[in-house]
Amino acid sequence: MFPGIKVLVVDDEGVVCKSCKAILREEGCRVETAYSGAEALHVMGAQDFDVVITDLRMPGMDGMELLTEIKHKTPSTAVIVITGYSTVPTAVEAIKSGACDYIAKPFTPDKLALAVAKAVESNGLRNDDLLPEERTDERYRFGDIIGGSMKMRELYDVIEKVAPTDSTVLIHGESGTGKELVAKAIHTNSLRASAQFVSLDCTALTESLLESELFGHVKGSFTGAIVSKPGLFEIADGGTFFLDEIGNVSLPTQSKLLRVLQEREFKPVGGNGTKKTNIRLITATNRNLEAMIAEGTFREELFYRLNVLPIFLPPLRKRKDDIPALARHFLEKFSRRANGGRTAMLPEAMDFLIKYDWPGNVRELENIIERLVVMADGSMIKPEHLPAAIRRRRLSGQIVVPRTNEELKEAKKRLRRDAVTEIERAFVSDALDRNNWNVARAARDVGMQRSNLHALVRKYDLTRKGQAV
Repeated sequence: MFPGIKVLVVDDEGVVCKSCKAILREEGCRVETAYSGAEALHVMGAQDFDVVITDLRMPGMDGMELLTEIKHKTPSTAVIVITGYSTVPTAVEAIKSGACDYIAKPFTPDKLALAVAKAVESNGLRNDDLLPEERTDERYRFGDIIGGSMKMRELYDVIEKVAPTDSTVLIHGESGTGKELVAKAIHTNSLRASAQFVSLDCTALTESLLESELFGHVKGSFTGAIVSKPGLFEIADGGTFFLDEIGNVSLPTQSKLLRVLQEREFKPVGGNGTKKTNIRLITATNRNLEAMIAEGTFREELFYRLNVLPIFLPPLRKRKDDIPALARHFLEKFSRRANGGRTAMLPEAMDFLIKYDWPGNVRELENIIERLVVMADGSMIKPEHLPAAIRRRRLSGQIVVPRTNEELKEAKKRLRRDAVTEIERAFVSDALDRNNWNVARAARDVGMQRSNLHALVRKYDLTRKGQAV
């Protein structure tokens, strides 16, 4: 009913949290729990939630105080209050303070599901079920940048403040985080938006070719220069010039860039005269330029000229709440390109994507989704379609601390069962991968009888390219 909707249940009674979690998971929600208002705020500091369901009467910070804090920090979050003291004044006070609904203990699963349904509808929330025909919610976008997490919303605020100025910007971020998209967003929202946006990756060229691309050259200035050619500083005049991976530029070229920033002029390679340029310069790096200054490989004065307005782009592992929206976007993009059809992803497969650390960031996710769309026959991507490196993740996620010995015993049994299930499934899938999904050969490889391995294949419903093994 609500696939992908993220819900936080807050109640000092463990049984209430457990019951709500079970009910809402049956409805397709992704559910976390907290046993106090303070714990809830701590959990919300690490990830975003669409709906918070909180008890009103709790020791320490009560539900009304928590409601006030939530509405102050994340006003778009829908809040439902639950109470054993179902008086009209209590309900009215909660609604006036920003709650979208309230339910009284004891409540039925249907009442809880109905309250969440109303919250989803009233807040304009969408089901994040990765259906490719659904457009990415505008709440999760800024231009071509996708992400609605707190870190990305903070980034959007910075872009909005930086864009109207004409100062130089230095974007700090790991490879694959989308630094050029940020540069384009700044240009699009600037006073230079009607002029050209020109970009150049400084890692792609030798020093001599890089200087020629930047400053242009005159005819006969070097072997092969049969005609004069304008440089990108001349082409970008009046617009925005984005230089990616500025940390790879040599010291001599750095000196020439510094002259451009100081004098707004440059000299073409082999030329005698200078040319003027009026550009806004945006640069980006995945390196520690201050460490390079200490090493003597980057000019300090150039760094200060470039770093007037620094922007720090978070890696994907620091904004995992954005992975579903990004995956939906890439699924739609590559499904349309590959076959014009529809490709969706099972929640179990999405769970692996969310818990993977993505060392290659958004670029790696995009490449993986493209491969999945091409290689997975049919319209559904399953966990077994994912690369082994992603399936081989460590167990992770928040664990609710047990409050009684019985809860501790149950938690230990559940963790053992989940761990065995995960390692067993990964073991079988990896064996099949190594042996081109030939069950007999995989059984010999791992030292198991074919019938036993085949039983595990059936147990986990493992398939390759949509066909049963």
